[in-house]
Amino acid sequence: MKPLSACPTDALAGVRLVLSDIDDTLTDDGRLGAPAYAAIHRLTDSGLAVVPVTGRPAGWCDAIARQWPVAAVVGENGAFHYSYDSRARRMHRHYAVSAEQREDHRRRYEALARDILAAVPGAAIAADQPFRVADLAIDFAEDVPRLDAGAVDRIVEMFEAAGATAKISSIHVNGWFGAHDKLTTSEHLLTTAFGLGPGAFDGHVAYIGDSPNDAPMFKRFPLSFGVANVAEHGTLVDPPPRFITPSPRGAGFVELAEALLAARG
Repeated sequence: MKPLSACPTDALAGVRLVLSDIDDTLTDDGRLGAPAYAAIHRLTDSGLAVVPVTGRPAGWCDAIARQWPVAAVVGENGAFHYSYDSRARRMHRHYAVSAEQREDHRRRYEALARDILAAVPGAAIAADQPFRVADLAIDFAEDVPRLDAGAVDRIVEMFEAAGATAKISSIHVNGWFGAHDKLTTSEHLLTTAFGLGPGAFDGHVAYIGDSPNDAPMFKRFPLSFGVANVAEHGTLVDPPPRFITPSPRGAGFVELAEALLAARG
């Protein structure tokens, strides 16, 4: 990873869309601070489109799309994207799997959750699970004492043994049935909502994140950035981002925002 200062100014100046993880990228200890939120406003006011790309649930993402100064939001690790038309007062929703599939998956998640909690002491169903529509989130660090790496690996193994995809964030292991992830749904959004062909992604899209579930985004977008705490995950983030900010979490996002704004003049 190269320092943020090594990113060419002309590359930063070409960015039109900023995709960003939320937990431990925009937030600090689970809270969205004023500097990071103000940075989103400043980016939007400058003409850039900001899109949170998160593992957080549909209920949260509905509120984010309506109330934050963002162009859209990708949630539940790519299960959907939402965008809100404030003039028409209409929410546009796209789901990676059908309503019938989501209902079938929900019943399978209930059984899988019972098995995981029985096998991994200290793990818990994530507090935001009631607001999810397409995945199961197991808490290993948000509202429970942080579990060790072996316990987290066991959760991943149980998801995968059941035929689910499993991704580790900074606080949860998210598991889901389906071929989607943060990247596939972000690509769908960029193509359908913003009119960008795949060839335009490289010069116009920046991504910033902090954890292993961001790796597909780091791999796809050459302008990939990690806030400094991405280093805490070591080789679990594979591949790592191309650039890293000096500061962790929300302060790191602010540093990227300032670099983008400075490049735009």
